Amino acid sequence: MNRSNRSVNFDTGDQQMGRAILVSIFWLATTVTGCTGIPEGLEPVNDFAPDRYMGKWYEIARLDHSFERNLNNVSATYTRKANGDIRVKNRGFNTKTSAWKEIEGNARFLVNETVGSLKVSFFGPFYGGYHIIALDRQNYRYAMVTGPNRSYLWILARHETLEESIYAELISQASAWGFDTTQLIRVEQNLPDDCYSKNKRG
Repeated sequence: MNRSNRSVNFDTGDQQMGRAILVSIFWLATTVTGCTGIPEGLEPVNDFAPDRYMGKWYEIARLDHSFERNLNNVSATYTRKANGDIRVKNRGFNTKTSAWKEIEGNARFLVNETVGSLKVSFFGPFYGGYHIIALDRQNYRYAMVTGPNRSYLWILARHETLEESIYAELISQASAWGFDTTQLIRVEQNLPDDCYSKNKRG
């Protein structure tokens, strides 16, 4: 779940929220180029296999931020670009406006491709840190991601749900690392994938 130039689809009536997301970064928010580091005392995963990480991930839990407020059914899809960068497409369903929100970003590795530490941008030259601090190394079924400080935390999975035993282990580890896990939001994943495409077609 340890943030991420863009094409954007926002409803006209929701432009204010759209601007906020563009500036703050929908998934890994930051508005300054220097916020790409990892929180003190934490390390990104090594022996990272980026091609195995590509594809769709579902957000299982997150710490609250304004750019994701009222969103459920949140997911992120990662695909390789010809230049080696990674295209990031995030989307979620706003329960207040009953509308889907989508944004595209670009990610680059900070060290090299074997280290799960990237910088992600949804807004011009402004990048934020995206650090994978826990990962199912065997099957790449779940991951825990942080941003530049401990107020950012996401738990991600390949499926809409995650086994409670695994979730509990990740929560325990995050707590030991200094995250306020009592503030985590469990994200609902209660809409089918084809609901989004139907919504876009009207």
